[in-house]
Amino acid sequence: MSKVLIIEDNEHIRENVVEILELSGYEVFDAENGKKGVEIALKNIPDIILCDIMMPELDGYGVLHILQKNAQTQAVPIIFLTAKTERADIRKGMELGVDDYLTKPFDDLELLRAIEARLKKKDAQQLFYGHTSENLKTIISREDGLLKLKEIMLDRNSRKYKKNQYIHCEGDHVGGIYYIISGKVKTVKLTEEGRELITGIYKENDYLDISILFTGNLYLDTAIAMEDTELSFLPLEQLDKLLFLYPDVGTKFIKILSKDMRDKETRLLQIAYMSVRKRIAQGIVHLLQQHSRDGSTIKFSRDDLAAFSGTSPETVSRTLTDFKEEGLIEKTAGTIHILNLEKLSKIRN
Repeated sequence: MSKVLIIEDNEHIRENVVEILELSGYEVFDAENGKKGVEIALKNIPDIILCDIMMPELDGYGVLHILQKNAQTQAVPIIFLTAKTERADIRKGMELGVDDYLTKPFDDLELLRAIEARLKKKDAQQLFYGHTSENLKTIISREDGLLKLKEIMLDRNSRKYKKNQYIHCEGDHVGGIYYIISGKVKTVKLTEEGRELITGIYKENDYLDISILFTGNLYLDTAIAMEDTELSFLPLEQLDKLLFLYPDVGTKFIKILSKDMRDKETRLLQIAYMSVRKRIAQGIVHLLQQHSRDGSTIKFSRDDLAAFSGTSPETVSRTLTDFKEEGLIEKTAGTIHILNLEKLSKIRN
């Protein structure tokens, strides 16, 4: 049973609304002024609030302001009830974040339709995004926030991608960040000649696109599934609120981002100044350390290793053949077995 709070100083209107909603199967709370309405809202956490604007002690704008600052009530939809139809009043409410308006006098059908529409939208958002903002914020506020965030994202609705399926493209508008439940994802940029350069490789338990914290509204590279992959998604709107309320999570994200930027900077320097032989050796060692399941084997295509090393697939093939003849590796289709990591590391250095 959905809970509705009606805050209205007009006793006749308030009693009529309570009667209509109770007959329609809602659990109803009522308050005759904004101050009492806030107290009831914080105590009972309604699913939706109907609130008059002009009231004694605390008006509708004050109610909206207080409830939006509280983590438990800021996601609760609020519909303003008002006899005013001036554009400025409606605009002010919308700018402050009110969800809808009902202009007095309104009939029973208008009231019920407005409530049902807002509750359906709220349910749809929770179904798509997983846990409510309240639960998410409660868990993030703990000391092990990042770990708990991963637990929450594992419980959220996931999205599955097939191998080579695009997750987003460079220049797309940012929707949020992804958490990799299973699989592997690469981020790439294309050169003017159309060649692919891998900017990052992400595996299970990694966050994808944390760089959007500083890059505005567009993704800076293209994300592609390297194998069948399952992702959980955190919308940008919820991420912004989370980082504002809990800076500790933002600090941890920044540390992850800083390490990622240092790794990319190191790779760019290596591409600029190392020989091709050293770059490919370095790429194999790096991928072995970061993405090997058994500590001696990596599964990467020739094209991906070329894009990661900043060279051509043909050069990768020739160099891998040299490494094989030197007894450093064995290779089969898409798989490289490292036989002598020490010597391969010396080539890298």
